[in-house]
Amino acid sequence: MKAFVYGTTSAALTEIDQPKPTGAQVLVRVRACGMNRADLGMIAGHVHGPAGGPGTVLGMEFAGEVVALGPDASLVEVGDRVMGSGGGAYAEYALADHGRLLPIPASMSFEDAATLTLALTTMHNALVTVGGLQPGQAVLVQGASAGVGLMALQIAKLKGARIVIGSSTDAAKRARLAEFGADLAIDSNDPGWVDHVLNATDGKGVDLIIDQISGKLVNQNLAATKVLGRIVNVGRLGGTHADFDFDLHAGRRISYIGVTFRTRSIEEIRDIFRAVQADIWPAVTSGKLKLPIDRVFAFDDIEQAVAHMSANRHFGKIILKL
Repeated sequence: MKAFVYGTTSAALTEIDQPKPTGAQVLVRVRACGMNRADLGMIAGHVHGPAGGPGTVLGMEFAGEVVALGPDASLVEVGDRVMGSGGGAYAEYALADHGRLLPIPASMSFEDAATLTLALTTMHNALVTVGGLQPGQAVLVQGASAGVGLMALQIAKLKGARIVIGSSTDAAKRARLAEFGADLAIDSNDPGWVDHVLNATDGKGVDLIIDQISGKLVNQNLAATKVLGRIVNVGRLGGTHADFDFDLHAGRRISYIGVTFRTRSIEEIRDIFRAVQADIWPAVTSGKLKLPIDRVFAFDDIEQAVAHMSANRHFGKIILKL
């Protein structure tokens, strides 16, 4: 089968053997793949938790049809249309644990389905399960113009947030955040953005920040969070190290929580997928929760797709179609 594989110094389309499912694994004939920023690091040769490095089939999310089941797989059947996450998505066939799959609604295309899995599971977990979002609270999403960020805005609105704030350093992208639920859009490069957040929240700050940027924003985030508020650290696009104001953190008694799929057990991940289906699935099947597709590339044009993502001018998801 054809797959996008990191070799020894670079990544390229390569012919490899089709994998076989074992245990609770499911083999999916991939019809579309969603591209994610973490892929760029692995394409450059970096590791991402246990993934990456020589011989790695790249890609993290996909949509397609179930073609075979491992002996312990029981949650899906051959022929089911599914979306899912896991390693090895940039290939004609991909393996996933049966608990890391979601059913594709009948009216949804493979391309649209390929945008959803990581955004839904990451942001439902961050906002609701870990972040404890309650109706009437105020939320700030740092890095809101990325696909997962756009989903965070929508889930926050769906769950009854009183005010939803999103950040983007790109003016054109910032102007579109209202389409996805943002009541206020801020530029996190603006030194005065904390004041804008405080003005919008009667001087108190937000109840919850979903932070995909980190780095130099950490102390501004603390200043923009109310007493007894929460910050959920989802991503570190702005850097993994920075000065941290421990006194401000303690004075506001902020709960600062880090999350990643990289250290979660398969049982924890299955719980996250179940929670999405139990809580917000009607909004997915109705099309209320959805992501824009910036551009669809043929799988053979994956190097063009990588260049397009690297330019960071896209809004929404970049999709590979097989």
